[in-house]
Amino acid sequence: MVYTAAIVLSLVGYFIIGNLAGRRVKDLDDYLVAGRNAPTLMILGTLVASYLSTSAFLGETGFAYDGYPFVMLIFAAISTSGCLLGALVFGRYLRRSEALTVPEFFGKRFASKRVQMIAGLTTVFGLGAYLLGVMQGAGIMFEELTGLPYWAGLVLVWLTYTGFILYSGSQGVVLTDTVMFVIFSVAAVGGSLYIINDLGGWSGVIEGLLAQSDKPGIALWHGVIEGEGANFSSPGEALIWGLTLGLVWATVLAASPWQSSRYLMARNEHVVMRSAMLTAVVLAIFYALMMMTGAAINLYDPTLDGERAMVWAALNVLPSWLGVIILTGVFAAGLSSCSTFLSIIGFSLAHDILPSSRNERSAMRASRIGVLAAGLVALLLALFQPPAVMAVVWFAATLFASSWGPVALMSIWSRRITAAGAGWGLGVGFVGNLILSLMVQAEWVSLPVYLHPVILSTLVALVAIVISSKLTRVSQAESEYRAFLHRSPVENERSWAAVSRRVAVATMLTGVAVGAFLWWQYAGSLAALAGRFGVAENVVTGAYLLAAGCGTMLVIAGAVGFWLVRARSADAGSARMAKS
Repeated sequence: MVYTAAIVLSLVGYFIIGNLAGRRVKDLDDYLVAGRNAPTLMILGTLVASYLSTSAFLGETGFAYDGYPFVMLIFAAISTSGCLLGALVFGRYLRRSEALTVPEFFGKRFASKRVQMIAGLTTVFGLGAYLLGVMQGAGIMFEELTGLPYWAGLVLVWLTYTGFILYSGSQGVVLTDTVMFVIFSVAAVGGSLYIINDLGGWSGVIEGLLAQSDKPGIALWHGVIEGEGANFSSPGEALIWGLTLGLVWATVLAASPWQSSRYLMARNEHVVMRSAMLTAVVLAIFYALMMMTGAAINLYDPTLDGERAMVWAALNVLPSWLGVIILTGVFAAGLSSCSTFLSIIGFSLAHDILPSSRNERSAMRASRIGVLAAGLVALLLALFQPPAVMAVVWFAATLFASSWGPVALMSIWSRRITAAGAGWGLGVGFVGNLILSLMVQAEWVSLPVYLHPVILSTLVALVAIVISSKLTRVSQAESEYRAFLHRSPVENERSWAAVSRRVAVATMLTGVAVGAFLWWQYAGSLAALAGRFGVAENVVTGAYLLAAGCGTMLVIAGAVGFWLVRARSADAGSARMAKS
């Protein structure tokens, strides 16, 4: 009863907060991009909330429970670098464009409504699949916690986030995302610390995982590689999977519409860079705690369904008050992703695909109709499609790595890419990935782990971009717009740069702390127990390398951010001297 009340009250609370934000909506900029005035905390909140959906709390934590907590850490160390990559090489230029949607940016960059429409179509179909996955995760959560039917949870969740999006648009999404970010951050940290401490701390968990026989190898960096349920057949295959999918998701974080569109709402480019660095910090801490927690749940019960392991622990292990917090937090993560994805789909449908409205009032009305129509379709699909949260979410996300990734980066850094190249790159990368992934899913083809469909489709997209660009010419409008994007604004640079440098230093220090923590708590504990449990020396070395690598990625992120801020300050100083 207490869990049902908590979930219902949270739904009511988010609905009220979202609708209160709607009072600030005065024009189309307010509705679509929150007035371009969001501070660092809100951009951080919406970036993390958009990324950490029910897939992270249920699917990825479930993958750790199934035997691969440290493979997921390898994945996370690589993928979170995409936050900084996205901000530095794409996001800050996207903010400079002052577009209303990311597909509109592509349309302006390539002076082509066709490119904008193709980007809009990939947004609608790709994010539609992603929305389906996170809605199903929220429905599963509702059913587990309340005992009410799955369909009832879906309908209530849909009514909540659709209701405030229709009224408040991005203003409501950003504000509710930030509130949800705070709640599920407290939930993740509190729940993880309780479970790990209850089992004797990190050393106790490592010892328990080494001693159990249900999932041999779960405590080692490569995870389970023996037995019928093993996902990988060797440590090398596990490593290649972590690195490959990490790079794929780094591209997703850098260029995908639900991440990069958040930068359009930022107050300025310093907010873009700060929020990106802090997002990398938050995700690094989240994965270090939650993946270990997912594995630790095996010491209570090793026979659970992985995607429901965290829910089971909240109901059966945690104190009631903490269980309420963590389950409300998990639910909030799903709800925040639903609101983000539906808003982007609806906005893109109205603004990028359908004919442009003549005035702001009709444009806002078209956006609301787009949100409602997209939401109804997603609800119907979620009601009749069997749930598969992690599979659907990961499939949908990688579609953007192969289609948007190459075009987004080349739109900023290539002088030779043309509108034709961009259009073919978006289309071929998306459709190629879709077809290959479906063929693999149907077991019509079998690909080695290093030839994931997203890798092959990205290569094909690059070939399509190069050939199409060679057969056409860069127009003067395209060339001039790219030149405009590379003119850095310098107003008030000194006052903003000081805080940005401190954020960069904090990011580097966090990297050192995360690396030292994993070195001591994980690798050190494994080394101390190696002789007793027959752990090979090279496996212990791999654990130390994993710990160092996780910390190093954050140190590099902070160092690059610091260098960029200093370079911008130097450019601003030169510009001021030239004016004087």
